[in-house]
Amino acid sequence: MIAVLNNTRNILIYCRVTSRIFGKVLLILCLFNVLFVKSAFSLTDKTLEIRTIAIAPYGFEHSIQPSGIYFDLANQLSKDAGFLTNNQIYPYARIVNELKTGETDLTIMFKYKELSEHVIYIAPLPTLKNVVIGLAGTKITTIASLKGKKLGYLRGAKFSDVIDNDSEILKYEIRDYFQGLDMLKAGRVYAIIGPIDPILSATIELGNEIDILGEPFVVSERTPWVQISKKSKHAKNAELLRKHITQILARGDLELLRKKYIVGL
Repeated sequence: MIAVLNNTRNILIYCRVTSRIFGKVLLILCLFNVLFVKSAFSLTDKTLEIRTIAIAPYGFEHSIQPSGIYFDLANQLSKDAGFLTNNQIYPYARIVNELKTGETDLTIMFKYKELSEHVIYIAPLPTLKNVVIGLAGTKITTIASLKGKKLGYLRGAKFSDVIDNDSEILKYEIRDYFQGLDMLKAGRVYAIIGPIDPILSATIELGNEIDILGEPFVVSERTPWVQISKKSKHAKNAELLRKHITQILARGDLELLRKKYIVGL
């Protein structure tokens, strides 16, 4: 009987000690979990979600490492402004949707009417010329001369209201300028339309000399803007971002990036 009582006493003592140890372990785990969640939220608060448009040389999505003129420029802006950075290269339509919801904080691209109520325009970059260009020997001097001709037109983009609204100018949607140039060389389109930098970049990357192209005909000028979603948690930092992008442009970083990504510029 005494042995039974001793065993019972030992079991009770063991249970109490185990309970205390387990309680402490549980408490430590709870505290660790709280700290981990707090740390994760802290990182999220400091991270700038950037989306770069998937048009070379602004954003190279198929390279070993994401890169490009706007990709690097946005990363530099984020770094200078003191943010952590998550920069992904997306198609135009997806960026537009995510800016509307606030899933994307910041991007660099043209102004579009569908986004005017959803973003804050932080700062403009130098204006880009949108051109229509064919192969060497193709002379384009007026928009009217494009009637009845087929243009390679980047899917989802808008480069000229006059051309967009002219049903007599045929548009063939292309996924990128590599496809557009292949079609141009194969005679499947008369010319391609878009900013001159991406067209030159694709020409060089395909192993061609720039002189395979004819004289570009300027159809419009559009200004790319650094812009941030109004639903972004970082929208309150628009002035801080404006200050730093102004400094970056003033020291010539953008021009250096153009020379880096467009060989022979």
